[in-house]
Amino acid sequence: MGRSRRLARYLLIDVTPLRRSRDFRALMLGQAVLVLGNQLTAVDVPYQVYELTRSSLDVGLVSLIQLVPLVAGSLIGGSVVDAVDRRRMLLVIELLMAASSAGLAVNADLASSLWPLFLLPAVTAGLSGFDSAARSAMVPNMVGRPEVSTANAMFQALYQLGGVAGPAAAGLLLAGAGIRFVYWLDVASFAASLLSVFLISAQPPARDGHRPGLRSIIEGFRFVRGRQAIQGAYLIDINAMVFGMPRALFPALATTVFGGGASTVGFLYAAPGAGALVGALTTGWVRRIRRQGLAVIIAVIVWGLAITGFGLVSWLPAALLLLAVAGWADVISAVFRNTIIQLAAPDALRGRLSGLQMAVVAGGPRVGDFEAGTVATAFGDTTSVVSGGLACIAGALILARLLPGFRRQRAAEGEHPDAESLSAEQVGHGPDA
Repeated sequence: MGRSRRLARYLLIDVTPLRRSRDFRALMLGQAVLVLGNQLTAVDVPYQVYELTRSSLDVGLVSLIQLVPLVAGSLIGGSVVDAVDRRRMLLVIELLMAASSAGLAVNADLASSLWPLFLLPAVTAGLSGFDSAARSAMVPNMVGRPEVSTANAMFQALYQLGGVAGPAAAGLLLAGAGIRFVYWLDVASFAASLLSVFLISAQPPARDGHRPGLRSIIEGFRFVRGRQAIQGAYLIDINAMVFGMPRALFPALATTVFGGGASTVGFLYAAPGAGALVGALTTGWVRRIRRQGLAVIIAVIVWGLAITGFGLVSWLPAALLLLAVAGWADVISAVFRNTIIQLAAPDALRGRLSGLQMAVVAGGPRVGDFEAGTVATAFGDTTSVVSGGLACIAGALILARLLPGFRRQRAAEGEHPDAESLSAEQVGHGPDA
């Protein structure tokens, strides 16, 4: 019995930060409600666009138009996050996001015009860059540096659970209650999230006199220069998303390789999320990992191997298992990448680095869709998947060779110093930088 308990404690997600930090509990509670509401709208908007236009191109354009505001909002938001009280900024941003969702609900109540379905989600995407940068920057101060990886694992579990439950709930609600009800439910989720943010203590900026703007953003980029641990965390994610993300090919593969239809497409899209959820719920061990940079490299290689294998099989159960393994590896990589970025910078720069990370996370998969589609058009779907998986592995190995500061990065043991006093090996300074 004792051995079983130790094994469970080692494997299952650690919820210690929830018990120790009231602010973190409030942040997680609000995020849980918000993730569910956002997932509802993420399904509701394309569904309504297709209902109005019967055009898949219009549905795709709604998503594409959100890319520029999301990237810009992440970069600008990170600059603002480092200059103001983060709690107060979250309150303002979420009020604006709630107003945007209310606009979608009112549009559905009235004339159901098409243009708000393009404009308002793009506005929300831009604001979400501010929101995400603020939440990410606040975590280390709430839970303490030794528990940041555990907190990130909890957020990943929350996101993955929302990614599975949200779309399923949206489908049921759309079929039963209709489009308008789903939008208003999203508005209600913002009200609950605002209450949770209100309960958080003040989160003042770490440095007085900092002004947001272009110069502030450039200062963040300058901090990244020469710090291989941070560079590697960004670049290896771009590598994995651009080359090893074949989701744009799932509809074609479902028909040509697996001989299925719409249900097969759904299984292919759901499998990585299911694997990621399992991975997030079994992260009790991540706090014990000291060589976090190496852990990211190994996770991305596992991702590439799983995607390569997926491209070589034609039996659907095996394909779904490989996609689930890829999703598991992706969530492990995300936990350690987030932790490296959050702890490798002083609090005064943490918002800007979190904003840059959000820009990478948002842009990478969309570039990956384009890469996968282009290679598939020229050489075929299978070649696109397999070559992408191999390129992902090769990219991870090249980055490990070129960025020894990332490969050798270690979590600080015992007392955790501020980022300014981290060793040269941890932040990528010194002879190898």
